[in-house]
Amino acid sequence: MIIPNWNAPKQVKAFSSTRQGGFSQGVYQGLNLGMHVGDDPALVLRNRQSLVEKSAMPSSPIWLNQTHSTVVLDVDAPTEQVLDADGLITSTPNVVCSAMTADCLPVLMTNHTGTQVAAVHAGWRGLVNGIVEQTATRMSGDVMVWLGPAIGAQAFEVGEDVFAAFVSHHPQAELAFTPRVQQGKWLADMSQLVKLRLHQLGIEQVFDSGLCTYQDTERFYSYRRDGVTGRQAAFIWLEE
Repeated sequence: MIIPNWNAPKQVKAFSSTRQGGFSQGVYQGLNLGMHVGDDPALVLRNRQSLVEKSAMPSSPIWLNQTHSTVVLDVDAPTEQVLDADGLITSTPNVVCSAMTADCLPVLMTNHTGTQVAAVHAGWRGLVNGIVEQTATRMSGDVMVWLGPAIGAQAFEVGEDVFAAFVSHHPQAELAFTPRVQQGKWLADMSQLVKLRLHQLGIEQVFDSGLCTYQDTERFYSYRRDGVTGRQAAFIWLEE
């Protein structure tokens, strides 16, 4: 379990899971939280229940059907329904927001008064289309942000299409790309791309875990590294 390295208000509770522990076997070995990846659903359910118990969550997390969209939902009560979205915002205590990942960037947010929290699943498509900005601008007051474990800048190779998509939206995004020797290939820094976009909104309190899912095989699932694999997740809620 990874606790964010930020100075959030004391009623804001957050953490990111790892693959360590759990009941899944084979390529999903460990604490796989993804129901959609081919793992035994009964084992995934045991993993989820175990995580809720060990982390002292006040309720089961709200799980998402994530599609790399820019859909961010406001939620005011726990639900067993899987919601079609890539982000959640709540101002209701004991509602646990989640973002499931296996290389994409989990982005957690809170305002400085600790009355509102959000969790965002930021893949490159959602990021280029503005899901982080859309979420941040719906938060009240000053915002602080934590960037959880994701594929690092030294491992995330992308093509000209991804580079062009970011730079056409925001020319400064070029700073987050390093050209490879191979023509038309780049290394992309997802955390830097988020920071640049938040900077445009005047949000400077951004805390980066600096953890790479691709390189840390012991702690994290990585789709880019392994293909068929499990999912970890980041969670945030307001304590009553």
